[in-house]
Amino acid sequence: MKTLYLVRHAKSSWNFNELNDHDRPLSNRGRRDVRKMAMVLCKNVKAPEQIMSSTASRAFYTALFMADHWGLSESQIDLHRTLFHADPLEILTLLRKFATYEVVAVFGHNPGFTDLANLFSNHYIENLPTCSAIGFNINIKHWSALTTQKAEPLFYYTPKNS
Repeated sequence: MKTLYLVRHAKSSWNFNELNDHDRPLSNRGRRDVRKMAMVLCKNVKAPEQIMSSTASRAFYTALFMADHWGLSESQIDLHRTLFHADPLEILTLLRKFATYEVVAVFGHNPGFTDLANLFSNHYIENLPTCSAIGFNINIKHWSALTTQKAEPLFYYTPKNS
């Protein structure tokens, strides 16, 4: 059995016109939401053994802040540019490369994260909001066996319902 957390990045700022989309930082609301969600996740779910994050500033800083609350080191965060606006099949390809970890967290973007959550879930999610987190237990022995099979839902937290 493997456990996967999908965490969408916190709300980003549009106040820096000179930055491209990849480099936009977290907004005031994003920084507030990531603090709130870090406390919720730290209190209610097992810490992952490894984190994978998009290289986009908003995803990376969301992952860093969550890692701090989970007591993880920076060396437990793998950055992947291909997670920046990746579709579900690209995300699955990256997940299959995980080693022996039992619990992992991935930080990235929509629409890929909502689409992937819907592939795993029996309950349709219209939109995975910013800084929301959803967890699944997946009945596989090795990440290399990961497919789009239905998974056991563990939790679904959003900044508004937490």
